[in-house]
Amino acid sequence: MKTTPFTAQHIALGAKMHEFAGYNMPIEYTGIIDEHLAVCRSAGVFDVSHMGEFWVKGPAALSFVQRLTSNDASALPVGKAQYSCFPNDRGGIVDDILVYHYEEQKYLLVVNAANIDKDWDWCTRHNTMGAELENASDRTAQLAVQGPKARDILQRLTPVDLSAIPYYAFTTGEFAGCRNVIISNTGYTGAGGFELYFYPDEGLRISDAIFEAGKTEDICPAGLGARDTLRLEMGYCLYGNDIDDTTSPLEAGLGWITKFADGKDFIGRALLERQKKEGVARRLCAFEMTEKGIPRHGYEIAGKDDRIIGSVTSGTISPTLRKGIGLGYVETGYAAAGTEIHIMIRNKPVAAKIVKLPFRK
Repeated sequence: MKTTPFTAQHIALGAKMHEFAGYNMPIEYTGIIDEHLAVCRSAGVFDVSHMGEFWVKGPAALSFVQRLTSNDASALPVGKAQYSCFPNDRGGIVDDILVYHYEEQKYLLVVNAANIDKDWDWCTRHNTMGAELENASDRTAQLAVQGPKARDILQRLTPVDLSAIPYYAFTTGEFAGCRNVIISNTGYTGAGGFELYFYPDEGLRISDAIFEAGKTEDICPAGLGARDTLRLEMGYCLYGNDIDDTTSPLEAGLGWITKFADGKDFIGRALLERQKKEGVARRLCAFEMTEKGIPRHGYEIAGKDDRIIGSVTSGTISPTLRKGIGLGYVETGYAAAGTEIHIMIRNKPVAAKIVKLPFRK
């Protein structure tokens, strides 16, 4: 298995380790619920160095990004980031990504760890405009410091005014004595905070400084388990569960990152435009259990008449709400908030209802 700059540190802290996307990653330390609530209350540190990073450079950089991604990068100023995806030519999603406009004629694409090789192949095969591409995944490490106290903790370690970085914006500056750290006001938890990108050999210096600075706020290490429950409470999609090569962004509720701007001829545009005009047969919806039960990926979803109308893509017991919650695709006629449904748990229908996101207000 691959390692990150923090693997030995995770093991020393007693983390439960498991393979994820080819990496030996921490799933939990003191417990998923403890870590989840600590992030909501104060701050937690996630090792997300397994994520992939691709640089796109040169005069053709914008043309490349516009062709391969669904969002409108022409509206993205330097210093801003946007959520987007790589659509395929069948209406599905190759991956969901972050696009950073780093400099004029220079973009950073952050991709999911499990899709690095697939995405790199997709990008190189479709680089017909001659953009300069660089796969910097093995030369980039990343920590996500998330929670309501994250900004105050991190401010002690940088001269950069973090309060001047709005949501989905970033800057590059000194952090914990390390130069050229990308400080990004983004995250996958809904709890606020920043994501930091840096060279791997600076990782332990940065990590140690963060934990020392956050001592008085009880900052804690957090694993992928809590990252998953936090993102699910916000209704954020997980690639491989809620979205994949067979799900369209319009089915997944990602129409807001699918822009049909004039002159933006992205891959799969005609098919997705037709879906927008004609409507889709299913939608990704949020639901909460109204009877006791834990929804799991793959469970069938039934209507009140117990006819199967879809399936669960993500599910858990919400640490905040203390009830079962989940996401799943259902026939469009059942997608309205308040619709009563059943989750088939061990072949038994258990009551639930469609709700609006986020679960955690």
